[in-house]
Amino acid sequence: MFLVTGATGSLGRRIVRQLRDQGKSVRAFVRLTSNYEELEDRGAEIFIGDLKQDKDIAKACQGVKYIISSHGSGSNAQALDYRANIELIDCAKENQVEHFVFISVLGVDRGYQDSATFKAKREVEKYLMKSGLNYTILRPSGFANNLLPLAERFRETGIYLLIGDPQHRSSIVSTDDLATIAIASVETSAAKNRIFAVGGPNILTREDIPRIFARLFNKEPIIINPPLALFDGLRSGLGLINPQLQKSLGTLRTLLAHEFFCTAEEIALLEFTFNMQMESLESFLLRYLGSN
Repeated sequence: MFLVTGATGSLGRRIVRQLRDQGKSVRAFVRLTSNYEELEDRGAEIFIGDLKQDKDIAKACQGVKYIISSHGSGSNAQALDYRANIELIDCAKENQVEHFVFISVLGVDRGYQDSATFKAKREVEKYLMKSGLNYTILRPSGFANNLLPLAERFRETGIYLLIGDPQHRSSIVSTDDLATIAIASVETSAAKNRIFAVGGPNILTREDIPRIFARLFNKEPIIINPPLALFDGLRSGLGLINPQLQKSLGTLRTLLAHEFFCTAEEIALLEFTFNMQMESLESFLLRYLGSN
C-alpha cells in the first residue's frame, strides 16, 4: 500500500494514476473539498483528512508500506511544508514504513531566506535523513504542467509575460516523468537514501519558452518583459495592505530572481539510475496540447 499526500494536485494525481495503472494499492490523502472522483474511479482508496491534523496523518499512515509526500503548502508553509511532513516522518517510523519519498525543490540547499517553502523543505530533508527511515529526496525544477495554461493563453493571444531576466536558465521537468521517478524510487536500490536533482533533458533560458510555444502553434510571440523591480514594487505595495500576502509571495520572488536548472551530469545520473529518458518540455506540451 502506497500513501500519497497531495493526491489531487498536479503531481499527486499523476502518481496515483500511474500506481493504479500498475495495479498497485494506493491510499490517496485528499481534502473533502477537492475533486477526487477520478482517483476513486481508478480504484484508489480515498482518505479524507486534513494534513494540519496530526490524528488524520496518524490514521492515514496505518498499514502502509510506502509514503510519497507530494503535497504543496498554498500559503501555509509552516503547517504543510514543514509540520505535516515532520508528522508524516514520525508516523512512518511508528508504522515501520519501508521507504519514504519526499518531493522537495531544486535549490533548496542555497539558503534562500525570503521563501518559507524553501526553508521548510530543507529542514524536512535534514529531519528525514536523520530519521533512520529509508528515503529518497527528489528536488525537481519547474513542473511542465504549470506551463499548460500559459501555452493555451499564448495559443489564443500570442502574448507571453516574462518577468525578470530572459537569460535565466531552467530545467523544466515533465510532471509525468517526476511521478514515474517518485514511484520507482521505492524499489530502485540505487535510489535508497539518495538525493536527486530532477529536471528535463534540456537547459532552457526563460525566453526559450515562448519560442517553443511559437513553434508548436506557428504564432509569432509577443513577449512582455517587465523588470523584477516592478514585481518588488507591487509586492511592497501589497504589504502595506496585507503583510501576510507580502510574505507569501517570497517563494514566487525567489523563483523569479534565480536560476533553477540541472546539470548534464545530474540528468545523466537520473536517467541511468531510473533507466529512462527524460521527456523534453516541447514533447510534453505536444502530448497535452497538440499543435496548430
